[in-house]
Amino acid sequence: MLIVMKKQASAEEIRAVCEHIESLGFRAHPLPGAQRTAIGVTGNQGAVDQDTLEELSGVAEVIRVSKPYKLVSRDVKEEDTVIRFPGTNATIGGKGLAIMAGPCSIETREQAFAVAEQIAAAGAQFFRGGAYKPRTSPYAFQGLGEEGLKIMAEIRGAFGLRIVSEAIDHESLKLVEHYADMIQIGARNMQNYSLLREVGRTRKPVLLKRGMAATLEELLMAAEYIMNEGNYQVVLCERGVRTFVDHTRNTLDLSIVPAVQRLSHLPIIVDPSHGTGKRNKVVPLARAAVAVGADGLIIEVHHQPDRALSDGAQSIYPQQFADMVGEVRQIARILHRDVPDGIRVERQTADLATVDEPVARTR
Repeated sequence: MLIVMKKQASAEEIRAVCEHIESLGFRAHPLPGAQRTAIGVTGNQGAVDQDTLEELSGVAEVIRVSKPYKLVSRDVKEEDTVIRFPGTNATIGGKGLAIMAGPCSIETREQAFAVAEQIAAAGAQFFRGGAYKPRTSPYAFQGLGEEGLKIMAEIRGAFGLRIVSEAIDHESLKLVEHYADMIQIGARNMQNYSLLREVGRTRKPVLLKRGMAATLEELLMAAEYIMNEGNYQVVLCERGVRTFVDHTRNTLDLSIVPAVQRLSHLPIIVDPSHGTGKRNKVVPLARAAVAVGADGLIIEVHHQPDRALSDGAQSIYPQQFADMVGEVRQIARILHRDVPDGIRVERQTADLATVDEPVARTR
């Protein structure tokens, strides 16, 4: 159910309606819009007295929401949600195109700083890096844990990049929440409902990746779990699904971008690195993702990908990333969107790892 408040409804009237909903044993979710505030109601198993709610001060109308997902739906909020990060002009959603980049996993301080310096200069606003790595093999590199998070916190201080890192369970969630600016829920955990509820109780923005075989509705329902706990700062991510093809690691489903934007107010970004699994396909699919209307990109970048401890085959070189940003900036302009200019940075240490020359351009 959705309660639409009048344009002139006061904060006191909105609060009173929320308190009334909660007195009935339901949950109230106020979602401010550009013109008016809507209040989503969840937790009701049966019919609610609509007439009584409509009589409350400041209420314009009460609408029944038939979709299984309520809070993520455009029925609840017509305007696109824009996620903002205090103290910076970085946003996800709206006119700006969010660019996230970094290595699959944090291996050393030198490696992380070498990549961060170059992606910041090229135009990234977010540094993505894994401190905890859910790997198929128990013998593969599992990440540096809290040490990796501390390195990323240093990077935020040095370059002004916002930090995005994955939480894989309840224990790691507490540390990621403490160090990072955005909590990533990976594809393997998209339907880990206890973890979704827990991240919904945080107040950090959440990057929710589509599961390896998840439908559009399943992705939206996973976001609903988070929002139902009170965290409305959710960003969806298309990262490819498992199909029968063998020329890519996954099949990147770019059609889900306009499909999500028709049904939901939440921003959606695209991960062409996991979506293809092959370096020479990352840049072309990144260009396509921007063209189809994605709100941003998350790209794996490594200065020495042949030595990477995870996902080296899909990591592009820093120069390839810089070229890609220049290209997607031109595509974004056609769609009346923009990509922020790169951050002017100074080398932080004299002993940063040597940066290899990039391979041939992925044209």
